[in-house]
Amino acid sequence: MLSPRPSCHSARPTRPRLCATFFYVAVAFTPISAAYAADVPLTLAEAQRQAIARSRQLTAKDFAASAARESAIAAAQFPDPVIKVGVDNLPVTGPDRFSLSNDFMTMRRVGVMQEITRADKRRLRGESFNQAAEKSLAEKQATTATIERDTALAWLDLYYAKAMSAVVDEQGTQAQLEVQAANGAYRSGRGSQADVFVAQSAMTSFEDRKSDYQRRILNAQTMLVRWTGSSATLLAAKPDTEVIRLDPASLETELAHHPEIDVSDRQVALAETQARLAQANQKSDWSVELAFQQRGSAYANMVSVGVSIPLQWDRKNRQDRELASRLAMVDQAKSERDEMLREHVAQTRVLINEWHSDQERAARYQHDLVPLAAQRTVATIAAYAGGKSTLAEVLIARRNEIDVRLQGLQLQADAARLWAQLNFLFPTTATAAHASMVPIKENK
Repeated sequence: MLSPRPSCHSARPTRPRLCATFFYVAVAFTPISAAYAADVPLTLAEAQRQAIARSRQLTAKDFAASAARESAIAAAQFPDPVIKVGVDNLPVTGPDRFSLSNDFMTMRRVGVMQEITRADKRRLRGESFNQAAEKSLAEKQATTATIERDTALAWLDLYYAKAMSAVVDEQGTQAQLEVQAANGAYRSGRGSQADVFVAQSAMTSFEDRKSDYQRRILNAQTMLVRWTGSSATLLAAKPDTEVIRLDPASLETELAHHPEIDVSDRQVALAETQARLAQANQKSDWSVELAFQQRGSAYANMVSVGVSIPLQWDRKNRQDRELASRLAMVDQAKSERDEMLREHVAQTRVLINEWHSDQERAARYQHDLVPLAAQRTVATIAAYAGGKSTLAEVLIARRNEIDVRLQGLQLQADAARLWAQLNFLFPTTATAAHASMVPIKENK
């Protein structure tokens, strides 16, 4: 018969040592697993998801929408009733002064007054706050697009700063070899001391460039951490920046649904609701009052009922002026919305033109100028080896090659930044990563 599987809690003396061994092995492998997780390349989409998930700006918009919806419920209710307590017709002279019961006209009064607000006014007041809530949610979408765009810009800045730094490092390594070669040639009598100084100067120049690109890398990392909160420095492959999610032929129609235009549309709706409320305020609200009046024991008690109606005696300078003001605000909101749409369309067309231009120029550098600069360097090195060129000419050719390569990368970086600004005009599916932290109650 098989014996039961030994447990770490067995009383046999070898078991505690076995459990301790497993524990130390697990602890030993934990840093390796953590290091492996930290080395997972950070994709652009994952960086945007992290930025959306940790954003406090989006949470603030949720709170603003929740506050407006709560106010909408309160604004749609009747005003609170007013309790009235007082004394009527109290004598202050004569033998019955300050007596509450001797004079038949003296009454202790308690009553309640309720303002009867029209249903259309209460509905419009609640609707006004609901429109403000919708505007906050539209602003949340605009903020989401901004976060995705700025995160993409930070990610791309880091990607290209590293790519340019790698080019400088590669050329710096070549410069060190050239310094060694110049020193060897000078010691053997085949070169001049001037060649040594030129080679050392070139190497120092590469080191200075390396420091500059290290600064760019640190700055880009700082901005990426600001959005994602992650200190990951290993980036995944660059996404395809050759295609944007916009159709230039229907640009105006697409941008009419831009988040910022949506915010303007919500502002127009809010202004229209407030104008309808101002129109409803041209009809005054009544107040109803019921009071019980107690007199002295020798006299009968009384009940009073009353209705209060505001007199709009200066309507042309009050209610009509208020309505005119609200209607002007509607026209203002519509005009600002139309102007914003025109500006967005024009700016987007400019960005598309610049993006196409930078793409074309970057392709020219990649396919023509960079290979030509590399061939020139190879030819100059061959001529130098054959004694038909100087070391200074080799260094000039190499410096020209690195300048061309860096210019090509800079054009690619510029095109990628324009791609990010165009591609993230609208929020992507990454918006689902942010869950609303504020429960929004329905208006009842």
